[in-house]
Amino acid sequence: METIQSLVKVFQSRKMSALLLIGFSSGLPFLLTSRTLQAWMTVEGIKLSTIGLFSLVALPYSLKFLWAPVLDRFIPPFLGRRRGWLLITQLALLVGIAAMSLHNPQQSLQFIAINAIVIAFFSATQDIAADAYRTDVLDKPELGAGAAIFVTGYRIALLITGAIAFFLADRMPWQNVYLLLSLLIGIGMVAAFFAPEPEQQAVPPLTLSEAVVQPLLDFFGRLGRLRGSLILGFIVLYKFGDSLLNNMAIPFLLQTGFTQTDIGAIQGGMGILATIVGTLVGGAIFSRIGVNRSLWIFGGLQAFSNVAYLVLAQVGQNYPFMVVAINVENFCTGLGNAAFLAFLMSLCNQRFSATQFALLSSLMAVSRDILVARAGALAEATGWTGFFFITILAAIPGLLLLPVFAPWNEQTVSEKG
Repeated sequence: METIQSLVKVFQSRKMSALLLIGFSSGLPFLLTSRTLQAWMTVEGIKLSTIGLFSLVALPYSLKFLWAPVLDRFIPPFLGRRRGWLLITQLALLVGIAAMSLHNPQQSLQFIAINAIVIAFFSATQDIAADAYRTDVLDKPELGAGAAIFVTGYRIALLITGAIAFFLADRMPWQNVYLLLSLLIGIGMVAAFFAPEPEQQAVPPLTLSEAVVQPLLDFFGRLGRLRGSLILGFIVLYKFGDSLLNNMAIPFLLQTGFTQTDIGAIQGGMGILATIVGTLVGGAIFSRIGVNRSLWIFGGLQAFSNVAYLVLAQVGQNYPFMVVAINVENFCTGLGNAAFLAFLMSLCNQRFSATQFALLSSLMAVSRDILVARAGALAEATGWTGFFFITILAAIPGLLLLPVFAPWNEQTVSEKG
């Protein structure tokens, strides 16, 4: 009963409500330049190798640390250092997503790529502001709950751009789907207006040069060069196997014979719900066993869950097993999301939170967007069974780093304070 009452208090908080809506706005553009766009191109007959290369459209997510210092240094003339930038990027996203309705993959693939890069750029910039706001506004005891609520909002957005988008795409042109979804950015704009300011305001960097250099000096000064470097490498590799699978999941399911409605209902619908449940369960487990053991357990389950897709590649168009495979993989992915996000936030200094979190999340995006660029060609060369076996092996390097910087029976630097 006390647990339920504490959860109710959390959701009644203006701060947490704002994080839920900002998380929604942060998640809305992501699938529109990745899985949802992949489905549109697959239906239009675009080659797998070309679809795989479209993962490079998301390059801004990996490079956002380059312009994150601008958001630390300069304060817009309205809504403060974090919320002002949120509103600016949301206005740009509204226009950019709506502009996708003007294109056709068979006739203007290059223009779609350019438009998608623009969306990814402003989406990545919105993420910089959102991540910095979340890091600044949450007290240490709230990190786990705040991360879980933000991720829940993010995943609800993926539910809409996945399940509902696929459902609509079987009933209207993809161009109309993008136009409708662009209007949902308005939810983030509302959140930017009513979100509370952080109680403790850190002094912004005095110069752009300071905003670029000091975050790195501060990070390695607190964590040490060796452990700091190992953590950065770990962030790149931890989700590599999972990212490799996700890059080709939609083309695999379509080529196996499942319809867009099937995929929208299960992958974009039930699968996202499984991720949300996994995120909340992961946050609860994280609060009991700590960072290190959470990373070990969740990382192992994350790798093992890819076996479900390996088996699905063998059994073929089997609807019940597709449901099992998608839900197992998404639940295990969700387990680590809140804990991993809280871990990254705990590594940041509020004064440089935009730049430091952007650097950390950019490294995480390297495996998701860059290292997986040849996933389509790899699937064509090995077949789906061989491809999914490789995704399992790809998860091992990140796990091998855990004994070095996150021993099972030792606290991390962030836990020690």
